[in-house]
Amino acid sequence: MIAHCPVSGRNALKVTLPLALFLMAGAADAQAPTLAQAAGSYRIASSSSIRFIVPQVGGGSGVAGEFARFSGTFQINGRDVGRSSVEFTLYPESVRAREQRIENFLRSSAVFDTANFQTVTFRSTSVAQTGPGTATVEGALTARGKTHTERFAVTLTDSAQRSIRFTIRGEIRRAPYGMDVGTPIYSNVVRFDMDIRGVRR
Repeated sequence: MIAHCPVSGRNALKVTLPLALFLMAGAADAQAPTLAQAAGSYRIASSSSIRFIVPQVGGGSGVAGEFARFSGTFQINGRDVGRSSVEFTLYPESVRAREQRIENFLRSSAVFDTANFQTVTFRSTSVAQTGPGTATVEGALTARGKTHTERFAVTLTDSAQRSIRFTIRGEIRRAPYGMDVGTPIYSNVVRFDMDIRGVRR
């Protein structure tokens, strides 16, 4: 025999509110896209955004900007995410900043040296899945003729029939690429914040 314990008033609120939050969290997890579900080959759409900031040591606004031109492809292996791959090309001449003088400085030989190096490229060498919709991508980044291994954290945020969207976060040290001008006033670390949309090929 089961005894019924009626709950009303404030006690009912105490019981039902945590239950509702639990059910909402469960529903959100159930709807979150997974890398396995997003399996396929994609090209990076121009509607994506690639932003960066070089913080100023001790405070201040730092140097922030974004790139208007880039291209790339990626492939998600649904059976084994570790066999997925990414190829990406960035055109530093397309850099945009708050002021024209900053853009000119970034394009100059002190930073990207776009007169001699027209592209920055990344090619993945390994992909490690860290959750249903997250992974760490490691690969070779080449800028100003120098190549080093870099790592980025990837989170899948949306998946549709013909496209997917994900965020990428990462930090790159400028010095190994010969772009450490302004240190130590400005950090040697560049922080990247990317919102990438992929369209099925």
